[in-house]
Amino acid sequence: MIELSREKLLLLYRQMLSIRLFEDRVYQLFLLGMVPSTLHQYQGQEAVAVGVCAVLNRDDFITSTHRPHGHAIAKGVPMKRIAAELFGKVTGCCRAKGGSMHIGDYSVGMLPAIAIVGSGIPIANGVALAFKLRKTKQVVVSFFGDGATNNGSFHEALNMGAIYNLPVIYVCENNFYGASTHISKVMKLENIADRASAYGIPGVVVDGMDVLEVYRVASEAVNRAREGEGPTLIECKTYRYSGHSRSDPANYRPKEEVEFWKSRDPIFQFKKKLLELDVLSEKEDNRIRSEVEKEIEEAINFAIESPLPSPEIALEDVYA
Repeated sequence: MIELSREKLLLLYRQMLSIRLFEDRVYQLFLLGMVPSTLHQYQGQEAVAVGVCAVLNRDDFITSTHRPHGHAIAKGVPMKRIAAELFGKVTGCCRAKGGSMHIGDYSVGMLPAIAIVGSGIPIANGVALAFKLRKTKQVVVSFFGDGATNNGSFHEALNMGAIYNLPVIYVCENNFYGASTHISKVMKLENIADRASAYGIPGVVVDGMDVLEVYRVASEAVNRAREGEGPTLIECKTYRYSGHSRSDPANYRPKEEVEFWKSRDPIFQFKKKLLELDVLSEKEDNRIRSEVEKEIEEAINFAIESPLPSPEIALEDVYA
């Protein structure tokens, strides 16, 4: 806490709150039939996206998953353009060609998200190799879930990243469920990060509900990558509050388990720390919340008022 400025601490808090309130609002609109696709929501995992992306520069890149809203907000994709993309409007960040699972914005260093499990990991390697060949000091972060770590793409990518000493950080958001399957049923290791030892790179386990711990570990990994020392595998143990997607009631999870993780809510925990250290007051918290809510409503209104795409744009962007 001491190493970060008051402004930085409040930015971390504001970004986590933005993700949570945006996701809650989008869910309400989904129930009203206004969002024309399914949703894979990020409530509960905010500390991971914010803690990692807060370390990155604008020209550093990330690859994301079928659960990308939090990554997009944390990396700086404008909320208006995210909302418009969810609504299938031409003003969306991918001009209505991506939808919820393919949000991205090249201008802020987010490749359009990839919904195929584990597929973003080798793509991150390719971007990292380009950065290395150009000697730009840029880094790449690949976000993926625990379900991806039993895919061949995960193992092949980590091996290649290691042998080529690529400036890439592999961030596993271990929320303990690959869709409805608990991780204990598909692997015997207690920690996914232990798999890093097979490839000769560091593997670090971090509390994914603590934004400062995520920030600290990510800082070390990013600095290491920038200095040409190669990849790091970071396992953030976290929890998604909703089901796998909006059609999943998540009845496979014990009620006590959900209550335990919600008692460790990353936003509530961080707010409590900030209040204790007089970095934040209740009055200022109310102001921040009000500003975030206003930004979200402006984004939603922008999306509603934006035009639908014409059929002709389906023929655009096919070839570079």
